[in-house]
Amino acid sequence: MAKTKIQQTAFASSSAEILGLKAYPSVIAVPGKIDSAVIAVPEAFVAGVLEECGKKGIKGVVLITGGFSEVGKVEEEKKIAAIANKYGIALIGPNCMGVLTPASRVDSVFLPIYKLGRPRVGGISFISQSGAVGGCIVDLAARAGIGMSKFVSYGNAAVIDETDLLQYLANDESTDIIVAYLEGVRDGKKFLETAREITKKKPVVVLKAGRSALGAEAALSHTGSLAGSAEAYKAAFRQANMIDAATLEQLFDFAKIFDQVLPCGPRVGIVTNGGGMGVLAVDSLEDESLQLAKFSDETNKLLRASLPAYANVRNPLDLIGDADSHRYEIALNAMLKDEHVDIILLVILFQTAAIDSSVVNIAIRASDLRKKPIVAVCTGGEYTEMHKRILESYGIPTYSSPSSAMRAISRFHAYSVHYAKYNNTACAVPLKKQK
Repeated sequence: MAKTKIQQTAFASSSAEILGLKAYPSVIAVPGKIDSAVIAVPEAFVAGVLEECGKKGIKGVVLITGGFSEVGKVEEEKKIAAIANKYGIALIGPNCMGVLTPASRVDSVFLPIYKLGRPRVGGISFISQSGAVGGCIVDLAARAGIGMSKFVSYGNAAVIDETDLLQYLANDESTDIIVAYLEGVRDGKKFLETAREITKKKPVVVLKAGRSALGAEAALSHTGSLAGSAEAYKAAFRQANMIDAATLEQLFDFAKIFDQVLPCGPRVGIVTNGGGMGVLAVDSLEDESLQLAKFSDETNKLLRASLPAYANVRNPLDLIGDADSHRYEIALNAMLKDEHVDIILLVILFQTAAIDSSVVNIAIRASDLRKKPIVAVCTGGEYTEMHKRILESYGIPTYSSPSSAMRAISRFHAYSVHYAKYNNTACAVPLKKQK
């Protein structure tokens, strides 16, 4: 086959090196076996390069290049798909950002590390139709210290689509939680059936974009996706027991709570060093149809004996603004032992004078016991953010407000009920493996 114009130019001017790296006029000229390739050439040259990948025997291709169905070039995209299918190539893209696997250090994401952080190894796998949205979540996860197993930006999904990726991740032992950003679904029935089976074993958190009429139009021009009815998607997600996020913040918030063991029930014990935050937490708890735990007589007795007389021993438990780390330790230990408490919400206002970093160690030790889920609310500036990152890196999900924490807890509890139904298991089961 005649060389493409871009290959001829590269070969003619070639010094056999580009930026100090060995260069070849085509992938066919590269010696030895190649497992996968990343294609980032102009749209007009994609078909020729992909054909050469097929002849070389490459079975995995990430196609970064855009300019296909998202701009109306549907037939050109079909041609790409036909070439990939002809050679049995698993093609991600076109119009995507790439693939990231921290454990094996596979990284085809084209954004530089100094601008987009790479997460540590963890149990969350994230598939995103949008590279930009995916990049934001990956960057947030890296900054917060939250681990990922895999990230796939799949773009227009000419060959490999969202259902294929779900099926793969369902059987992936390093994936404990699946997170998805969708603009459209190619085969709704197949997607729904696949998701329904996966959620019996693994939680699937999904954000469906294009819910509004204008949003659906934007999705069509972004990844060539027909967005479909928002209500139909919501009903489908509910039938499949997927966790439906309404915003990008919720997508992130709902995913990270699964670092904790599954709760035994909906009863929440609240600990705070700011009374107003406790009141807000109770309001949010009621909004989310959770229950305020009633402490046992033994817990009440222990707390009265251990806390100052001016502390009001009830739920929410206000440790008062002069609380130090030791008071948090007393409260946490009491709630861990109390069978009437299923979930512990730990509100820590780091601005108060008596609180220091030792409260983080206390929370982490309690969480590491894996007896009950512990969720933290920490609101504030840089000093608070520093401590939030430490908590997150040790698997304690943190939130900036009681309302966002309670939303995540309610989805967490709902999934735990569903999981128990299909797995005949007791509560306090860790979904995430200890890596």
